[in-house]
Amino acid sequence: MTPRYGAPPESGRRYTRRAGAYAVLWRDGEVLLTHQDQPWPEFQLPGGGIDPGESPLRALHREVREETGWRIARPRRLGVFRRFTHMPEYDLWAEKLCTVYLAYPVRPLGPPTEAGHSALWMDPHTAADLLGNPGDAAFLRGVTAWLS
Repeated sequence: MTPRYGAPPESGRRYTRRAGAYAVLWRDGEVLLTHQDQPWPEFQLPGGGIDPGESPLRALHREVREETGWRIARPRRLGVFRRFTHMPEYDLWAEKLCTVYLAYPVRPLGPPTEAGHSALWMDPHTAADLLGNPGDAAFLRGVTAWLS
């Protein structure tokens, strides 16, 4: 069974399933997060939706590059969680299926290309407390315990 984080689905509401790939980006004891300023300010694990015909790993590389400006290497699948949420930028109620990977940032290519995103390095314990959803935080805490 896929664990759920966050609020349960609302009774009677229709949700669209949306698969995504996200990364805990670890380097020298710090993690690289993205901060998205719209529709509300939020720290997130870099990643996002998998486009039709796109593989999860290809989506992961694309999304990390767009949201952080970094190229990554050696992605390793950690697991999956789901959460039910409203996505105002798409006017969509979604059941997000979030596949999380551990990956290593190897080279900055430039600033994030996705509007409203900035990339920030920080201590993983601080990062886990700042993340905008409990699923992201749980995976980051698991990686931190494993790698520390």
